[in-house]
Amino acid sequence: MSHSATLSDYRTALTTPGARLPVLASALARLPVAMIGLALLLYVQRATGSFATAGLTSAAALIGVSVGSVLQGRVMDRMGPTRPLCAMAGLTLLFVASEVWAIETHQPEWLVITLAFGIGLTEMTVGSASRSLWVRLVPPGPVRQAAYAYEAISMEVFFILGPGLAGLMTALPWPGTGLVAGSLAMVVGGLAFALTPTVRAWRPSRDELRPTSLLGALSSPGMRTVALAALGFGVTIGFVEVAVPAFATEAGAPTMGGLMLSLWSISSVIFGVLYGVRPWPRAMHLRLPVLLGGFALLILLLALPSTLFGLAMALLAVGILITPQSTAHSAAIELVAPAGTTTEAFGWVITSVTLGLAIGQSTSGQLVQNFGTSWSFLAAAGAGLVIAALVWALRGTVKQSTLTTAALVKVEEKLG
Repeated sequence: MSHSATLSDYRTALTTPGARLPVLASALARLPVAMIGLALLLYVQRATGSFATAGLTSAAALIGVSVGSVLQGRVMDRMGPTRPLCAMAGLTLLFVASEVWAIETHQPEWLVITLAFGIGLTEMTVGSASRSLWVRLVPPGPVRQAAYAYEAISMEVFFILGPGLAGLMTALPWPGTGLVAGSLAMVVGGLAFALTPTVRAWRPSRDELRPTSLLGALSSPGMRTVALAALGFGVTIGFVEVAVPAFATEAGAPTMGGLMLSLWSISSVIFGVLYGVRPWPRAMHLRLPVLLGGFALLILLLALPSTLFGLAMALLAVGILITPQSTAHSAAIELVAPAGTTTEAFGWVITSVTLGLAIGQSTSGQLVQNFGTSWSFLAAAGAGLVIAALVWALRGTVKQSTLTTAALVKVEEKLG
């Protein structure tokens, strides 16, 4: 069940009838995914002068995303994406406008943090819908795996552009430019995606309308293990996303923080394309803990440099294992998620990653403020290794789900 994809499979997926307009619209909607949180963090830091407050505000937004992505995913599985995404568009604009007012008028910290949670809660989860759309557009096999790899690789492209744009816009005369511009791009792209003919024709399947348990997708033990792996991925990145801008500020180049974070996404995209052609380890139950553990070990490199150039080189090295993890999470969903919960399942992956980001960012802000950036990088590596060990201990749940899925596919092949 671990298909590899060729370059021609990528082309086939992206030229599938009905895919082009949603792909283009979702690209615009997801461009600010890595931009909004960082833009908010840098905006608050510029307004308050505190990385600790900025970290808590950004963490609140990420916690909001972690809740909203699951709720939106569950609703989309029941009624399709169009109506939920349109509703979220208006709420997102309302919360962003309120947050700007609160920051500009120096409202209490608790209000700024609460509104940040609202921004995250209503953030349009186009990524979940886009990923689930491929189940309806292409059959199981290498082409669908290529589509999932495209989703992960495109996200990394946005992670290249997002932090850089956030850093540049924060340096403009008004530091809130990045937050507003990113939110507008998300709303415009999200509405365009929701209103494409392919997405509007989305009708829930019989499995998706079937009653599910309160846990939904998480009722599967294998899905819970995938969510844990995604949590570890988010925690490690969250530490780094605060420590790198702080390192740049200490080096006397505060505007370089966002640009520095873009560097590890460059190597991530390049290596991600190659990894999609020949993924390793082949077995998914081994791939999840090995990739997370390897990523955590590479993060130790970030604690060594004393200059921005040295940190840049380390970030390029660390980035090679980012996209492989995102691709593995998407591919694993097909193996472990209960029938009829694909959008919600991907929402749980987003929830796990963003919750991890929130934990990492908030903890990193305190470490940076009190002990320095090196301690934050070391803590990121330590947290990643601990969670990788837990995923390794639970790897049997993913293996069992994989065997069950393989058996079902054989039954379907015999019947069809």
